[in-house]
Amino acid sequence: MDLIMVVYYLISAYVGGMLVWNFVREKEDRERMLLYLIVLIPFALRILRVR
Repeated sequence: MDLIMVVYYLISAYVGGMLVWNFVREKEDRERMLLYLIVLIPFALRILRVR
């Protein structure tokens, strides 16, 4: 069970990191930046173990 949780958090961290990278790269479209932040919220909460 612990291995599954570690893999789950690693996948969440990877996807969250990719979202942050896309947010940093986006310079023109503010609406896309907002969408990246909205999608990032659940991943950040999972990584921080907030329910």
